Amino acid sequence: MMLFRALLVVILVALSVYSAVVVANHGLNLLPVFFGDMAEMAWPGQFNFDFMGFLVLSAVWTAWRHQFSPLGLALAVVAFFGGMMFLTIYLLVVSYQVKGDIKALLLGQARALA
Repeated sequence: MMLFRALLVVILVALSVYSAVVVANHGLNLLPVFFGDMAEMAWPGQFNFDFMGFLVLSAVWTAWRHQFSPLGLALAVVAFFGGMMFLTIYLLVVSYQVKGDIKALLLGQARALA
């Protein structure tokens, strides 16, 4: 679990630094660029469309893990728009909440106990 948590921290720090540089150079104008690349039907758009699939899976898993409760649905929205920045923090926090129990981490407390 410590290696997993270390990986999450490395990803979070690297992504934060990279994002800060991109925002400093290009501003927060992500959505027109993201969807514009997809509209062009070229490789950058294909990558964005593929990535959006991961965002959907992350959001659905987050909602499912919380049994589609209001909190789970709210977190799903954050997961979709927050991407890996959300997921690294979420998994770090939850990994400590479940005391490293991978079953509870993946399934949620209620399903892990069933």
